[in-house]
Amino acid sequence: MNLPAYLAPFRPRILSALRGYTRERFSKDLGAGMTVGIVALPLAMAFAIASGLSPQAGIWTAIIAGGLIALLGGSAVQIGGPAGAFIVIVYGIVEQYGLPNLLIATACAGVLLFLLGFLKMGTLVRYVPVSIVVGFTNGIAVLIALSQLKDLLGLQIAKMPADFFSQIKALATNIDSFNASALGLGVACFLGLVLWPKLFVPRPGAGNGLAARLIKRVQVVEGLQLVGATRVVSRVPGPVVALITLTAFAWLLGLPVETIGSRFGGIPRSLPAFALPDFSWDTVRLLLPPTLTIAVLGAVESLLCARVADQMSGLPKHDPNQELMAQGVANFVVPFFGGMPATGTIARTVTNLRAGATSPVAGLVHSLMLVGVVLIAAPLAVHVPLAVLAGLLLHVAWNMGEWREFAHLHQYSNHYRLLMLGTFFLTVVFDLTVALQVGMLLACVLFVQRMSSLFQVVETGRTDDSIHFQLYGSLFFGAVAKIDPVLSVVESAPQGLLVRLDAQSLQSLDASGLDVLGQLHKAIVLRGGRLVISGLNAQPRAVMARAGFLAKVEEL
Repeated sequence: MNLPAYLAPFRPRILSALRGYTRERFSKDLGAGMTVGIVALPLAMAFAIASGLSPQAGIWTAIIAGGLIALLGGSAVQIGGPAGAFIVIVYGIVEQYGLPNLLIATACAGVLLFLLGFLKMGTLVRYVPVSIVVGFTNGIAVLIALSQLKDLLGLQIAKMPADFFSQIKALATNIDSFNASALGLGVACFLGLVLWPKLFVPRPGAGNGLAARLIKRVQVVEGLQLVGATRVVSRVPGPVVALITLTAFAWLLGLPVETIGSRFGGIPRSLPAFALPDFSWDTVRLLLPPTLTIAVLGAVESLLCARVADQMSGLPKHDPNQELMAQGVANFVVPFFGGMPATGTIARTVTNLRAGATSPVAGLVHSLMLVGVVLIAAPLAVHVPLAVLAGLLLHVAWNMGEWREFAHLHQYSNHYRLLMLGTFFLTVVFDLTVALQVGMLLACVLFVQRMSSLFQVVETGRTDDSIHFQLYGSLFFGAVAKIDPVLSVVESAPQGLLVRLDAQSLQSLDASGLDVLGQLHKAIVLRGGRLVISGLNAQPRAVMARAGFLAKVEEL
């Protein structure tokens, strides 16, 4: 069946990726999927806990949503699941509306995402200015870092508030419950994650990373063959190393820190049960703001992530409409299993690529790997200190923020600075919904101002009974005031004036522009004059012809 041109066909990328699929490619996808599955486990738990949910909510979201996005998505290598960008959004929704309503809002956002893709609106996300994306991304990073100070410092706060100033007040009020052991674990985790990749990154001119150079020197002294060890160890993801080593360290020393087990009682080893949220249309109307926030953020994050994957992989470019439909299906399904919002995740997608992924099969392996790890190793998660997860999320926040943009602000226009800083502060002080609404409104106002400044009316000649003007640019609602000087000239001119408008450089015309030209024509006719328009381009001519304006004036 042929769909109308305005509807997108449902064609998951995996169908084309499996054509000519070889054993060699499967081997690469298998290794990449297992690697990213291990990386996803601590991140999924950390994101869920930071969002005010249980750790299993993040794990099952990574499994179910990650599998659906890989199976149905429009990108060859994107990994989906819970994301750091959603932490402050989900926490705020749970705080204000409660967990059941979060599930309903997520499912409704899934429907919106699917419709965006089905109606071929995937490219609309590119209309969000970069300055707004940078502003809210940096704002979310600040809020993530702030939300983790409680567990990083080991503070005894029964319930952390959702807004910025209340969080600062709660932290300051309870600073006397500071736990040095928790701080030590969190800082060690953060520093370890920063330093771990540098141990194996070759230094220019040195040929090997720091670890390899140290091992070579040990070999010279001890006669040991340890070079292969660096190759093996370098493939182990930093978050996994931090989680295992610091958890073992805290458990062996019996450090007095809060763990997943002490707060949540552990992670169930059974599969999640299917459950329908208590749904009503009144609830849906109430949840419209958080639904839109989840949908917009999910669309922006997933398509930005897919574009990054395209640039790094060299594989066929992603289909934005198919990707949004897959994101919609995933977000509609996961709430029925107690999950949280999901989107494309840059960190796990990059890990997937660097591990050698070639197709969506790697994403499916990642989900199956998570299932195996949870069913086998779930009892061990009770020992994971929350301070270690806080250090992990601080590292996520550090990598998420584009902090250099603040230092480079002097290189950009005042419009860019206003949009970026305005969105940043609104995200931090209020929330992402307000920041996006105000940011997009401000972007529209600044765009109108910029476009109106490009329209010009220039007088090119004058005689006793005629006057000529040249029109440049687009005559639209934001630029109609620039016709006022022409009206003033006409009103002060003698009777029988001939006004000629050279429209050769008039690129476009809207209804407001046509209306002001109608007012000009009326003023000229009232004084017994004539309006002549020459050199009309196709779009302005079509607008004038449809409105019957061309029949009232003379055209050359």
